Amino acid sequence: MTPPSSIGAERLQRRMARGVEFLGSEVAILCGAMSWVSERHLVSAISNAGGFGLIACGAMTPELLDKEIAGTKELTSKPFGVNLITMHPQLFDLIEVCKKHEVGHVVLAGGLPPAGSLDAIKANGAKLICFAPALALAKKLIRSGVDALVVEGMEAGGHIGPVSTSVLAQEILPEVAEQVPVFVAGGIGRGEAIAAYLDMGAAGVQLGTRFACATESIAHPNFKKAFFRANARDAVASVQIDPRLPVIPVRALKNAGTELFTAKQLEVAQSLNDGTVEMAEAQLQIEHYWAGALRRAVIDGDVEHGSLMAGQSVGMVNKEEPVADIIAQLMAEAAHALEKRAA
Repeated sequence: MTPPSSIGAERLQRRMARGVEFLGSEVAILCGAMSWVSERHLVSAISNAGGFGLIACGAMTPELLDKEIAGTKELTSKPFGVNLITMHPQLFDLIEVCKKHEVGHVVLAGGLPPAGSLDAIKANGAKLICFAPALALAKKLIRSGVDALVVEGMEAGGHIGPVSTSVLAQEILPEVAEQVPVFVAGGIGRGEAIAAYLDMGAAGVQLGTRFACATESIAHPNFKKAFFRANARDAVASVQIDPRLPVIPVRALKNAGTELFTAKQLEVAQSLNDGTVEMAEAQLQIEHYWAGALRRAVIDGDVEHGSLMAGQSVGMVNKEEPVADIIAQLMAEAAHALEKRAA
């Protein structure tokens, strides 16, 4: 691709200015928090390349998060953030770890923030980002004091909602984009899509799948090869077995692990029937299952029985390349797209 003219680059810079200022990065691209993948090496590489890396805390203990943040700081002096799961039983301890390291941005994911968590994060001076899967929730979160939102559609990998990115963006951006920075996520694999969402009022975007197989990603070669072979139709959403067990659907490449998750849901549902676990514990069991299944795929390379969480943009991931090259390509594509439009 030929380099974009200064006109396209300037337009892109103007449209990303708000997101860049909020994040403190060079470009308004966040890396989605992918458990086992979004760790110190990928996070620091993305921040060093001008993007904004996010550590995926997932099921980490406070001690492990402490080491991961410290390790990331050794690899980059650029801004990065931490993604915390709202249902983590030690959420407030994790928030304290972020405070200790003066983490500038904290993302809360996985459901409504529990009482006191927003205040605890903001009291530390950190900027708070939350996911908004519906317009009503977006407005509620803004009233609660969040500093920015991520609008993520069902095309994304990992935990997903029921509505597509394009519909959520049309629904939410016109209503709230002037109040807080909004980052759009889910199914984004090329710069043309980034340009379109910026034109709609987004402050920036979040991508996960596109970075999962970067050279700096510690993911096992088998994991990366599975991504290279896959297309959009291979990234399927999990099925909820029992309506009493509100399992958030997960999008991943279809394999034997998909069937294992069905069996796990049946097992947990039976425990609910027997009264041997409470609902909160049942949900935690599901989360721990995913953490283990992800580790088998990402770290051990078991792509048959592990979980290959991937978004539908996986068809645009066809080779291993450095993070800096990925970001440069996305920016060039976005600038070219904007160059064709009226200023």
